[in-house]
Amino acid sequence: MASFILIHGSWHGGWCFDAVKALLEAEGHEVIAPDLPGMGGDAAALRAVTLAGWAEFAADLCRNAAQQPVVLAGHSRGGIVVSQAAEQAPEAMDALVYICAMMLPDGMSRAAFKALEAPNPAFEAIITPVHDGAGTVVDPARAPPVFAQLSPPEMVAAAMARLVAEPHGPRATPLRLTPERFGRLPRTYVECREDRTILLSSQRTMQQLVPGATVVSLDADHSPYLSRPQELAQALIAAAAAVRR
Repeated sequence: MASFILIHGSWHGGWCFDAVKALLEAEGHEVIAPDLPGMGGDAAALRAVTLAGWAEFAADLCRNAAQQPVVLAGHSRGGIVVSQAAEQAPEAMDALVYICAMMLPDGMSRAAFKALEAPNPAFEAIITPVHDGAGTVVDPARAPPVFAQLSPPEMVAAAMARLVAEPHGPRATPLRLTPERFGRLPRTYVECREDRTILLSSQRTMQQLVPGATVVSLDADHSPYLSRPQELAQALIAAAAAVRR
């Protein structure tokens, strides 16, 4: 049985993986889906968050996992956390999974990647800076058609009510990755074809920028843990099974 460390994306918390967590645990796997430190904090807490700090937090969870192999997975912005954690502690994990996530090359930040993306005015319209730019929030009333248009409405409503402020620092920080550390771990990219937040064109650009990942394609929105939880769970299990072969 495997251990799955699931890192949430912007404005969310570990709770977003609840349905997938239940499916994986029913199969005997260990699942750890934390809230990243500093999420939803005040100005000081948001400014204190660093990508390196988040990466070390994720790496520690992998080091303390109870079962093998250890699969570190990230959703959306969580991808940069996964990548940096892999660079900092490749020995602590066995595989990486990017769930419609930021899979970026060495030297690129999430903010810099934006220049390579197609315009996405619907997504930009729901975001507002807070605390003089220390973080951002999203409008929960306008977010559902951007984040989760294919997901069950009652689950979407519950999720939108739990969104919190996102620190800006990590997304502005360039990744520092090497072939010898990050590059030695097998990667899976779960692309979501109906994603309105990170468009499919952006997901495929990242697959070209960081080649070599096994690609799983889902008919899902940006919240596959709500719209396609069983398929997402199977993709995670397959990533773990591939390590054993």
